[in-house]
Amino acid sequence: MEIIQVVHVLNFFCILHLTASDESTSAHVIASDLLEEGKLNFRQIVNQCGFECDVHEVVTQDGYVLTLFHIPGDKTRPVFLLSGNFGSADDYIARANISLPIILAKAGYDVWVGNWRGCKYGRRHLTLDPDRDRDQFWNFSFHEYGLYDVPANIDYVLNKTESKQLACIAWSMGTTAFYVLGTLRPEYNDKVSVLISLAPIGTLHHSVPLQHMIVMFPLLNAFWEITDTQEMYGENSTFVTVLRYVCRSKELGYELCMKGWIFDSFGADPKNLEREFTPVMFSHFPSSISTKAMRHMAQVVMAKRLVQYDYGPTENFERYGSAEAPSYELERNDMRVVLVSGKNDVISTLPDVELLKASLANVAEHVLLKPAEFSHFDFAYGRSSHKVLYKTHILGFLKKYFSVNEEE
Repeated sequence: MEIIQVVHVLNFFCILHLTASDESTSAHVIASDLLEEGKLNFRQIVNQCGFECDVHEVVTQDGYVLTLFHIPGDKTRPVFLLSGNFGSADDYIARANISLPIILAKAGYDVWVGNWRGCKYGRRHLTLDPDRDRDQFWNFSFHEYGLYDVPANIDYVLNKTESKQLACIAWSMGTTAFYVLGTLRPEYNDKVSVLISLAPIGTLHHSVPLQHMIVMFPLLNAFWEITDTQEMYGENSTFVTVLRYVCRSKELGYELCMKGWIFDSFGADPKNLEREFTPVMFSHFPSSISTKAMRHMAQVVMAKRLVQYDYGPTENFERYGSAEAPSYELERNDMRVVLVSGKNDVISTLPDVELLKASLANVAEHVLLKPAEFSHFDFAYGRSSHKVLYKTHILGFLKKYFSVNEEE
């Protein structure tokens, strides 16, 4: 989930703001009968699917408190899931009985679904308040996801299950966090039996939508600086309240939010992201994120390589010993990785995935899903993903690489 979304949302919400000034017009256009399913949280949806769901708290090395959801299963087969930018654990459960966590639970796996700092389930800290201590709390990007959040979750799951290894599944920017982890903290490579990377993100410069929209990023960055904005999509913000109101409405939601935002920015697949599902999806997505994380992603797009955060020449020299921000040394990451791509994914493009594949030390396989329409959002939200991806490829990967792990 990347920068392009922000620009699209800003565009149509500028129009919305003008329309909303006429109360009679907005009241007539926007429907208020929202689907009840979209109001449920992760645990409630799992319970409705007939499974238990435990809620745990994971504290990172630097004090962030992250919610970790657990669907109990075979403790010898723990699987950890992580979503992407603007995401949370809710992304994986929105399809209820045909969602990935439920498919894994039905197959007997011990399922753990994590969150990272700043999202709706990670907006807490031992000493910092996200509203009062904004400069400190929101001072993170995907670098900290990989350096602190992912290892804290891995250690917690391994401790609870008394296992030496676990399997991991990540989507979009969640995959990047694992690449950062294996590079900066290579001792974790042996703790992961396999990382199933859905829509993997390394470089982004072959993404046409991002290349088109990156030219507008200086304006967006200037807006953040002028308004002293550290958090985007805060759950209780006026912006998100209006966004959910619009995107969950029957009249405007599908046309403005799904077709005009998601399809334009991430690849269109109307059969798998259907009109009826739109209110449910936008009840869970997007979740909050730091503007620093967005700046870091913009830097990756412009640098045409996976670079560490660029603080400017002076601070770069103090931090890195050079005026330029260095690239992550992905060759140090020898975690066993399975890459999974969609033909219609305009964010995680095939040329960029090939570059990533050449950089990582231990890519077991790279699978290109057959449906021509399979797009970036289908990996978590697609109506047919349980048939196309979850029950076929993912269960196959887990069976194959947990078996390899046991033999070793």
